[in-house]
Amino acid sequence: MSLGSLRHYFVTHSELIAFSMRLVADRVERRLRSKKRTGDIRHDIETLIAELVPLDEERAAECEVWFAFAGKAVADSALGALLREVHDALHALFRQITDELIRLNLTKPDIDPGLEAKRMHAMVDGLVVHGVTCPERLTRQQIREVVSYHLDRILR
Repeated sequence: MSLGSLRHYFVTHSELIAFSMRLVADRVERRLRSKKRTGDIRHDIETLIAELVPLDEERAAECEVWFAFAGKAVADSALGALLREVHDALHALFRQITDELIRLNLTKPDIDPGLEAKRMHAMVDGLVVHGVTCPERLTRQQIREVVSYHLDRILR
């Protein structure tokens, strides 16, 4: 699509970035909601996290949009509300995962649910950043290994 065609729909670059981020957020949310629980909680968590990190071309492109959006939103107050909305939705997902693990007595006894949700969120954000900016240094297999290692540290 030509730049002129885009300008017909988006007056500013921020509008284009916001539209792209909403599109990505909607796509990811639909995928997350469509995932059926298998009963294997660890597998289910790994499957959910896999939808958020760059493990294939589609998810890598979505992560690139997120990365571009987050960088722009830091300096553009017009995008700040959407940044907080996306951030809060992700944090809520990690808090829900953490609370469920604790409720099912699957975690080690000293897990702090609030801190663990933040740590899991930070881990996923870090995997996105490294997976997008240095994919040759953090392969898709290594992303899976980091998630697995993290879960090994918190699960009984």
